[in-house]
Amino acid sequence: MPEVMKVDPENPDQSTITEAIQIIRSGGVIAYPTETFYGLGVDGFNEKAIEKIFFIKGRDIKTAISVIIGEIDDLRGLVRDIPKGASHLMNTFWPGPLTLLFSASENIPSLLSANTGKIGIRISSHPVATALAKTYRRPITSTSANLSGARECTSSEEVITCIGDRIDAVIDGGPTPGRSGSTIVDITTSPPTILREGVIPGSLILYSLQNR
Repeated sequence: MPEVMKVDPENPDQSTITEAIQIIRSGGVIAYPTETFYGLGVDGFNEKAIEKIFFIKGRDIKTAISVIIGEIDDLRGLVRDIPKGASHLMNTFWPGPLTLLFSASENIPSLLSANTGKIGIRISSHPVATALAKTYRRPITSTSANLSGARECTSSEEVITCIGDRIDAVIDGGPTPGRSGSTIVDITTSPPTILREGVIPGSLILYSLQNR
């Protein structure tokens, strides 16, 4: 079973965050809370660790995996460019449940982008996810911590029941909202394309873009 690290979801202690980062840095897999569901975290540049994500979830390798970062400056080295529409959406909805699809840089592992040439990125508004990303300063995967096709997990207990024998640790930050996932917008197209409507309504995204 995984190591369980219990934290205050509003103010996670740095020692626990550091311990979790050490697991990620060594190629391990953690589960952690976000503003939507619990996510699976590995180093976004570690191909062997990313392969573990597909095994854990039983996921098709043709499906891309999104990541979280700590701040906008961390986009450097991850994306080819930042379109104007993307800048507006980032300034309006980040941190928050909005995943933006950028043109991926050549540094990005093909497994992460599923050979699409694109990468999904967001800055999470959850204090635990934020602390992880800001401490690590490298992309951390944020795909949901569940079996592919199964219901997403909203607590550490659900994660352990579902995939506990396949991961190294879970940060128990209490229950997550779990209503729906992040909204996904492809900003490599003109105009940007809403690929999945999640927590943020598509109408709000469109309104924001039209009135920027």
